[in-house]
Amino acid sequence: MTMKRTYLFFLLVFLLLGTDSFAQEKSILAQLEEIAIIDQKVMMPMRDGVRLATDIYRPKTAQPVPIIFSRTPYNFNAYRDGELQERSLQTALEAVKRGYAYVVQNERGRFFSEGEWDILGTPLTDGYDAFTWMAAQPWSNQKIGTIGCSSTAEWQMAVASLNHPAHVALVPQAFGAGVGRIGNYYEQGNWYRGGAGQMLFTAWLYGTQHDPMAPKLPEGISQEDLLRLQKFYDMAPRYPKVDWKVALSHLPVQDIIKNVNGPQGIYEEMITRKPNDPKWYEGGLYHDNMEFEKPAYWFVSWYDVSTSPNLAMYNHIITNAKDPKVRDNQYLVIAPTLHCSFTRATENTIVGERSMGDARLPYNEMTYAWFDYWLKGDPKKEMAKVTYFTMGSNKWQTSDTWPPKEAEMTTYYLNSAGKANSRNGDGILTNKKPGKDNPDTFQYDPMNPVTSYGGNVCCTGNAVQGGSYDQQEMELREDILVYTSEVLAEGMEVSGFIESTLYLSTDVKDTDLTIKLIDVYPDGKAYNLDETIQRVRYREGYEKEMFMESGKVYEVNLTPMSTSNYFEKGHRIRIEVSSSNFPRFDRNMNTGGNNYDETEGVVATNKIHHSSKYPSFISLPIMKK
Repeated sequence: MTMKRTYLFFLLVFLLLGTDSFAQEKSILAQLEEIAIIDQKVMMPMRDGVRLATDIYRPKTAQPVPIIFSRTPYNFNAYRDGELQERSLQTALEAVKRGYAYVVQNERGRFFSEGEWDILGTPLTDGYDAFTWMAAQPWSNQKIGTIGCSSTAEWQMAVASLNHPAHVALVPQAFGAGVGRIGNYYEQGNWYRGGAGQMLFTAWLYGTQHDPMAPKLPEGISQEDLLRLQKFYDMAPRYPKVDWKVALSHLPVQDIIKNVNGPQGIYEEMITRKPNDPKWYEGGLYHDNMEFEKPAYWFVSWYDVSTSPNLAMYNHIITNAKDPKVRDNQYLVIAPTLHCSFTRATENTIVGERSMGDARLPYNEMTYAWFDYWLKGDPKKEMAKVTYFTMGSNKWQTSDTWPPKEAEMTTYYLNSAGKANSRNGDGILTNKKPGKDNPDTFQYDPMNPVTSYGGNVCCTGNAVQGGSYDQQEMELREDILVYTSEVLAEGMEVSGFIESTLYLSTDVKDTDLTIKLIDVYPDGKAYNLDETIQRVRYREGYEKEMFMESGKVYEVNLTPMSTSNYFEKGHRIRIEVSSSNFPRFDRNMNTGGNNYDETEGVVATNKIHHSSKYPSFISLPIMKK
């Protein structure tokens, strides 16, 4: 075959495939047009006059119908680059087929919506006003359920606190960035973990915040014009690709987006906020002093960025909701997947490098059964309060609570002869409390931090790949302390919150402590389960900063980790301790300064103490047999 004929052959194949794809997309639209009344670019008014762009798909029936509502900062325009987008229409088609109106809306300041956007800072009244508008429509049965994953989920909790009568039930999925303060977790929408900044928002905001100088449509534009314009003006910025492995290393942190010529926006202001800044308590974050009186079906992942505060949120509602019916109607699913990857599970689900086996669940049927009960009054289907996946044994299990009632906290103490550096050191985990103090010493250099490798993360581009990866090579670093148990004589399931306390002395005013929980296989492979961090200046709370004196020993309680993992017979339990996990978390420059505006750090000499006086430990929730 000549080169010309080869080119024509592949061109014909491409055109045929493209035609089939477009025909399929047209088919979805045709199906919708057959069964649905389609009303796109409805400009829904808010109380301050701002109008939010809304697409409505509802069954062709004279009977009022329930509504499934999704509000999002992301682009849902059905027409992009001159073509129909199948994904934008498929969800609507399924909802309408099941007898629901599907309503999707952009947050204020996003794409065709009017107003100024602020991540989770838009008025809570926007959600309330949207409920009021939808409930007043003649085609509505005045029952609204909300659904969404990540940024399409995170607004739901705070709006639920307003207790709108038409807002009947929620399905929040991967909702951590909507959780502000829950008990001891002061993550403020995942901006922090233990007072250390999570760098995911630097990369995410680069590709999300719209520059204030970006072109905008005129206010008051008609729906007729919007319907015409949406087919060839998408309102979606095209951001140049960034190598975030390199970009996130730039100092100072507050200039990272500026350094890659990114959009101006709210990042530079947000990066200056401390964990208890009053601004976190304005806008769209849910805090534990707010009411919550709505039934909810929560979806969480083991390898997401916010697993522990998400689970704390679930427990908070069960404990604090005033209405017993609300307390009794909180349900939870915990999957062994990455952020918003529930439906991507297969019969051999690989998360990072570790196989989870068959991790599938019928998520669509589960969520529609939930809505059918609350929005239509159909009979309630039997379901477990908590459905969780146990890694290692690779099976779904159920429980009435989280953690399961059968889980008993068991303490493992850190011990060594003072040389726990790297996996070749002498660090051990033991149930026996240590006696004499032989502290392990390591140097933490902010200019050479421990590199994040896998983990419970999202949204960092190519900088960090989430999931479970073999940590053996990482564990050769001298600035990672490694503590490993004896080989397990029998299998052990760990399911619940993992607590840890470390005793630290240092020669700097402030530093970080990191910890990582590992399942070590007989062949040496060391798979990460969860990780956390604590900025030591916040060891006594987030209302004030407490700096350290050189040489003095301080107790540091790290924010709890979470997992469900079966450590098989012949495996070992391991933890890693260090002072950095970058770029998952920002670097502590060790100066006692702001960190975000600093370009130079100092090397810290950190010591982890383990003795009868300073019993550094980790507590594991081990399931009774």
